[in-house]
Amino acid sequence: MKIIKYPQKDSWEGIVRRPHLDLSQLNATVNGVLSDIKENGDKAVRKYEEKFDHASLDEIEVTTEEKEEAMSLISKELYDSLVIAHNNIAKFHESQKFDGKKIVTVNGVTCWQKSVPIQKVGLYIPGGTAPLFSTVLMLATPAKIAGCPEIVLCTPPDKEGRVNPAILAAAKIAGVERIFKIGGVQAIGAMAYGTESVPKVYKIFGPGNQYVMAAKQQVSLHDVAIDMPAGPSEVCVIADEDSNVEFVAADLLSQAEHGVDSQVILITTSESMLDAVSKEIELQLKKLPRREIAAKTLENSKLVLVHDTDEAIELSNSYAPEHLIIATKDYEQLSEKVVNAGSVFLGKYACESAGDYASGTNHTLPTHRYALAYNGVNLDSYNRKITFQYLTEDGIRSIGQAVVTMAENEQLEGHANAMRLRMDSLK
Repeated sequence: MKIIKYPQKDSWEGIVRRPHLDLSQLNATVNGVLSDIKENGDKAVRKYEEKFDHASLDEIEVTTEEKEEAMSLISKELYDSLVIAHNNIAKFHESQKFDGKKIVTVNGVTCWQKSVPIQKVGLYIPGGTAPLFSTVLMLATPAKIAGCPEIVLCTPPDKEGRVNPAILAAAKIAGVERIFKIGGVQAIGAMAYGTESVPKVYKIFGPGNQYVMAAKQQVSLHDVAIDMPAGPSEVCVIADEDSNVEFVAADLLSQAEHGVDSQVILITTSESMLDAVSKEIELQLKKLPRREIAAKTLENSKLVLVHDTDEAIELSNSYAPEHLIIATKDYEQLSEKVVNAGSVFLGKYACESAGDYASGTNHTLPTHRYALAYNGVNLDSYNRKITFQYLTEDGIRSIGQAVVTMAENEQLEGHANAMRLRMDSLK
């Protein structure tokens, strides 16, 4: 990890910059696959499943028998853990329900909003180096609470054409019935365009590798909405002299093991903490099964020493991390100053793992500094707010002349006339 001590503010832009990737060739490959899926549907899906996932598929959709078998293949301990996580996720997202109120803006004019679920949503669940069954709960639970009538889930199969049983179990717990054995770019294309087997959806959710994210961004230009733009996963930890060294190192490594293009950053006010964490990372890294991945991530990562916690939070806000862990003694005061972050973890016991799995908050979050403008997935992500208004004769008298005057000054006579006719009808 790169160590940076007391950086000047004019150098912060370099500190917060993520690793640069040349995506020109990648985007060309993605475009070719998407075009093939759009034109050839299931035939192209099967071709790319064989090419990329090395699975020869007779049936693209997961059968009832496969779902039932999956329930017998996972341990009771894992099933019970999934239920606990689902219950907490459901409780947190239930609290986000919208209560539209009718507002009388002026005499005779009533306005309100109604929250309406998106009718068809697609969920993408990665299954590569780590099958993310937790993401099934994170995406499907709010979709069900929102009331989305049609939920489609795509996830890559193994070489034998089977979906990870924990993913199927999580889908059952969350109430998802239509599951397809499709991974990568071909999954995004199938949900965006629709095939003979896979319904076209209106919005696609879910994380993925660089190819998946490029595919989501390409289809979002013309064909379907997506949850958010995103890049590789990341965490920022703010620590002081009282932080727990082992916890801080573990938090950095828990994120580093996601993938070689991830990034972790420590911002600390204590030089002794910086040195101790650096040594502790080396000790813990040796014990990780995914240590090669984590070690590669650490090459893109930084340990930053600053003067005080105010400077630390200012640098963090500039970084706009996907995950922010504030492990300092003044975490409550610092939390009030957070303006750019996907999800925030406060105090020494709130590890990122809690939010990734079972605390109840959603782990589908903006990365790559998109937290400057985007939030993570929540119940609103699955709804649209439709605006209504109702005018009486008194409403025409209240705002009619203002509407006409503004329309005339914008030189939109048709607009002015639509209101003017109503005003004249009241004379």
